[in-house]
Amino acid sequence: MDFDSIFKAYDIRGVAPDQINSEVGRLVGIGFAEFAGVDRIAVGHDCRVSSPDIRDGVIDGITSRGVAVDYLGEVATDMVYYYSGAESVPGLMITASHNTGEWNGIKMCLAGAAPVGVDTGLLTIKSIAMDPPFDERRRGDARTVDVLPGYVDHLFSIVSAGQFKPLRVVADGGNGMAGVALHGVFDRIESDLIGLYLDPDGTFPNHPADPLRPENLVDLVALMKDEASDIGVAFDGDADRAFFIDDQRVPLPGSTTTAIIATWFLRRYPGASIVHNLICSKAVPEAIIAAGGTPIRTKVGHSYIKQVMKESGAVFGGEHSGHYYFRDNFRADSGMLAMLVL
Repeated sequence: MDFDSIFKAYDIRGVAPDQINSEVGRLVGIGFAEFAGVDRIAVGHDCRVSSPDIRDGVIDGITSRGVAVDYLGEVATDMVYYYSGAESVPGLMITASHNTGEWNGIKMCLAGAAPVGVDTGLLTIKSIAMDPPFDERRRGDARTVDVLPGYVDHLFSIVSAGQFKPLRVVADGGNGMAGVALHGVFDRIESDLIGLYLDPDGTFPNHPADPLRPENLVDLVALMKDEASDIGVAFDGDADRAFFIDDQRVPLPGSTTTAIIATWFLRRYPGASIVHNLICSKAVPEAIIAAGGTPIRTKVGHSYIKQVMKESGAVFGGEHSGHYYFRDNFRADSGMLAMLVL
């Protein structure tokens, strides 16, 4: 197995089943269980065709080390982050995010949704997976957990359901994981949801779930015109990223969205610190300063953003790529929460 080719800076990613499969999942599960050193780990996955096979391997590997599994089912990545934070357990998500359907991968976090990357344990997990222990242990149990109700409650503990105007919102799930939670979220607010490609389908039959590419926004913009909607939102495959279309049918760059959300938080927390990565446009720190906040510039990448947010106490962090991080969301990114704030 060529682990060198699939272990990246922040996650594991490769083409299934050639590079990532049940056996790779089993070995990574062993490595993560050994590294985390806990008695319970949460596991979720996206809707890709290869995800159930990798899931079975991951759960087999984790439980073989005597560690129990809380199985969250087919969920968005930020739902795993929520559960990790709320339950103080490590989490593992099987997904290749915005990549096309033949790809898959694994993201991991420690308790409290703390990031796992090359500087925070991923290389150790790789080392264990390449040379796993073989001592016999009593196998851990696996139980199924319905994470959705608690997740939706958590979102509305950060953003009040009573503050929403009766807007018409078109949401393109890209046949990824956003559709799992969108109806439950919109049931709580006055705005109307007009759904596009919300049914999870790991073959991604309509377009790749990558809203960073303009051609994947064409159907969303067309439906916004037909429905006379107020705002559009497009999610990536695992729904941790979101991109927005304004009422003039113009896509908002990630930097613009970062500035808008930062301003919203500074109205709630005057003088607060806001983190942005070094690729964000200069409009971001300018907007933060104009709103009375303190901009903090950092390297690109979620582990850097989260670490700087932790050190500085920042209430929000944004990246040009559509990742938005929230202090009250365990400093984790959430496309759904970004949508509610915007």
